[in-house]
Order: sequence, then C-alpha cells, then structure tokens
Amino acid sequence: MTELTLARGALDRDRLLRLLQDYGVYAGVLVLLLFNFAFTPHFASAANFRTQAVQVAPVLIVALGMALAIGTEGVDLSVGSVMALSTSLLSLYLGYGAWIAALIAVIGGIVVGVANGALIAFVGVQPIVATLALMVAGRGLALVLLPQLKDVRDPGLASLGSGDVLGVPYLVLIAAALALLVAFVVRRTTFGRQVLAIGDSRPAARLAGLPVRRVLVVVYVCSGALAAIAGILATARLTASDPTSLGTLMELSAITAVVVGGTPLSGGRVRIGGTVAGAVLIQLLTTTLIKHDLPPSWTQIAQAVVIVLAVYAARERGRR
Repeated sequence: MTELTLARGALDRDRLLRLLQDYGVYAGVLVLLLFNFAFTPHFASAANFRTQAVQVAPVLIVALGMALAIGTEGVDLSVGSVMALSTSLLSLYLGYGAWIAALIAVIGGIVVGVANGALIAFVGVQPIVATLALMVAGRGLALVLLPQLKDVRDPGLASLGSGDVLGVPYLVLIAAALALLVAFVVRRTTFGRQVLAIGDSRPAARLAGLPVRRVLVVVYVCSGALAAIAGILATARLTASDPTSLGTLMELSAITAVVVGGTPLSGGRVRIGGTVAGAVLIQLLTTTLIKHDLPPSWTQIAQAVVIVLAVYAARERGRR
C-alpha cells in the first residue's frame, strides 16, 4: 500500500468524520422521521406534531444555556435543579400574581447562575464540580420550599401552557424566539465572540484583555435564567409544581442536544442550529422508543450511545 493510498484513506476518513459532526444530527432527525412515518401509527398527524413540539420546547430552552456554557469549555449540571427551584418559587409566590411569581422564579435561576459563575470565574472551581454542588443544593432548596406536588391553578399560566397563535403553541413560539436570540448573540455580538474566544483558549483570552471573569459569570447567569424559564413553561403545561421530578436528568438531555448538534466539549464553538436539531432528535428518539413499547430506560441508554458517538467524532477530528 503506497503512501498516496494511505493519505487518501486518511482524507476520506477525516471527511466522513467532518460530515458526521456537521450534518449527522440532521440526518438522524430525517431517519427517525422517515421511520416513524412508515412504522408508527398516527405519527403523521397535526395533534402528534403539536405534542412533540410542546414537549421539546423546555429541552431546547435549557440546551441553549448549556450550549453557551459548553462553548466556554464548561458545563452546567445544575439546570435540572434550577427547573425544580423555579417551579417551587412559582407556586410559592403565585398569590402575588403569575407575572410576579414568574419573575421571582427567573431571579432564582439567575442567583444560581451567579453562584455557579462566581465559583468558576473567581474561586477557580472546575465547572463540573461547581455546578454539581449547585445541582444538589438547588434540588434540596426546591424541596424545602415545596416538599410535595402542588396543583397550579392560574388562568394566565394555564393560557401560557395550552394557548396558541394560529395553531402554534405559545411554548413553541417562546422557544423559537429564544433560539433566534441566542443565535444572534453568539454570531453578531461582541459578547458572543468573547464566549468563543474564552472557549478556544482562556489564557489567550486573558492576554488579549478580554473580561474573562465577567463573561463567564454572564454565561452561567444566562444558563440559569433559561433553565428557570423552561421550568416555568413546564409548570404551565403540566398545571402542577413537582420539584421532586421536574427537571430530572434534564442536564443529560441538554448536553446530548448540544454535543450531538456539533458543539464540541472542548469549547470555542457554539452551533445553535445544531442544538435545535439535537433537541428534536432526542425528542423523536424518546417518542420512537415509547411508541414501540420499549421501556423508558432504553431512552437513557440510547442517549448515552449518541453522546459517545458524537464525542468520538469530535475527538477524532481534533486529532487531525
């Protein structure tokens, strides 16, 4: 075998890995759609598409914040607990009005984000350790505030959870608007460029005079706020506050959506379009397994396999 043949083989492999990372998530969505159209009864109905869109909205919103954190070569494991904390605060302060309660819930997420950012940026704690601590503390605080499930009966929240505009649910419109906003921030603003620069090389960003600490704090504040919004929307859809289960394993779904969407764990790049497709992929994967009578545990196994494949593709590309 000649050197030219080996070079061509390496080039073809690198091209395949590049295509897998850049477009694999879209191919996966297409394959799952075609499979369900062919083999899943009643899949191709307006009611089913509405249900799928509503269910994916909170995952997408959380994944947007996770994408920013991963873009800085970090991670936010506290997002599920922030959702639980937001539903507890929402229920606790609902007597003051839905908007006031929602604002307090978002402020709760922001406080958790400030704590995460401060530990990472000023204390120097590793992101996985800092956010793990807040994951445990946040869920515990949520259960202290609201020890058990509580019905949420408010006309405004009920309308938010079930209302629509021209057939498009409010939850989907909010998720789409937030995705467009985050995409604009990443691509068109100085803050977005700073996020990518920090993820690419934090020491180099410091030497270039970028406000590394401030940017990191803002990133985790955004992640906390987005997770709180997702918790509010999930509560509005379910018409109940349940800090015991709300947001459980949400960090896994969000990380999967981000990584499968092409944002590398090594930072320096954020793909919002891929993150949206990744969230849709996770939802379709879950739906496919459930509708074909496979136990929920298979969903977690499938997500783990998808993560490993996506990380492997990114790792192999990074070596070249």
